[in-house]
Amino acid sequence: MRLTRYTDYAMRVLLYVGARDGALSSIAEIAKAYGISQNHLMKVVNDLVRAGYLASVRGRFGGIRLARPADTINVGAVVRHSEEGFELVDCASCVIAPACGLTGVLGEALAAFMAVLDRYTLADLLTKRDAMAALFGEMPSKAIAEA
Repeated sequence: MRLTRYTDYAMRVLLYVGARDGALSSIAEIAKAYGISQNHLMKVVNDLVRAGYLASVRGRFGGIRLARPADTINVGAVVRHSEEGFELVDCASCVIAPACGLTGVLGEALAAFMAVLDRYTLADLLTKRDAMAALFGEMPSKAIAEA
């Protein structure tokens, strides 16, 4: 199973803003932190805002943050939202599909993959929030709160 770059970026954005404990983040700073294109991120962020995963604050001092608590954002749901389809192979147009057992095996494997993702929330991925913030060159969230 291979997820698209779009899903990768969606999860990266959610992890970045989730590590910030409610502080606003800009697309530019997220792109810089990961070394990826701002243009790619804009589309992803807009989609995550429309889907209710992110909240957007307009204006000069605006930015994005999680729209709801990290423990209510299910990883499997985000992956389902951001992926176009989950066809591992094109069985529909294959001449041996009616007699082939691969379709069922791949369906079972995909279900198992998604079942694992469904067991986790964004909060589960952010257990080392301060270490993640440090990797982005930021102060730990406790230090930010005290400042």
